[in-house]
Amino acid sequence: MSLIVGVSVAITSIAVGLAIGLVSGYEPRIDMIVMRVMDGLMAIPAILLAIALIALVSASVQNVIIALAIPEIPRVVRVVRASVLSLREQPFVEAMRAAGTGVPRILLRHIMPNTLAPLIVQATYICASAVIFEAYLSFLGAGTPPHIPSWGNIMAEGRAYVQLAFWIILFPGLFLATTVLAINLVGDGLRDTLDPKLARRM
Repeated sequence: MSLIVGVSVAITSIAVGLAIGLVSGYEPRIDMIVMRVMDGLMAIPAILLAIALIALVSASVQNVIIALAIPEIPRVVRVVRASVLSLREQPFVEAMRAAGTGVPRILLRHIMPNTLAPLIVQATYICASAVIFEAYLSFLGAGTPPHIPSWGNIMAEGRAYVQLAFWIILFPGLFLATTVLAINLVGDGLRDTLDPKLARRM
């Protein structure tokens, strides 16, 4: 369940952040308002914001996904916005505006595809972070309900038996660490593949 939550958080935050970032980067009139809201969200530690959001509603898998996705959205918005700001002044975009091409078509057909490469890499890091946070919240009893199997719930239940059967905590912890490490390695590999210039500099 921890991995399912991680993937769901990545998909949710990327989808919402992509939409907001595209509009914010292309329309200066709303950019300032959007970025002030994003800065406000980023000023709050992600885990505290997630705990506060879950405390307002009942603990369920869907609410945990939403609570973990909201703190990640500003980071996605910043990545997308930076790409859009550099692309909107390109000659091919100006030519399409001069030809009367609509804003939705410009954003969806020509600008959005150029923002996907960094987003794919960002998604792997969001997934790894969400897996850790979900396990942390579940261990504290503020995440997924206890009857749902997740690494955090398993370790929380194993605390009572740590002196008799330490492996109840050990193996979920090892699986959690291995999964997060593997996801981060995949992200590094994708970054090097999608950005060869960065790989050569490193």
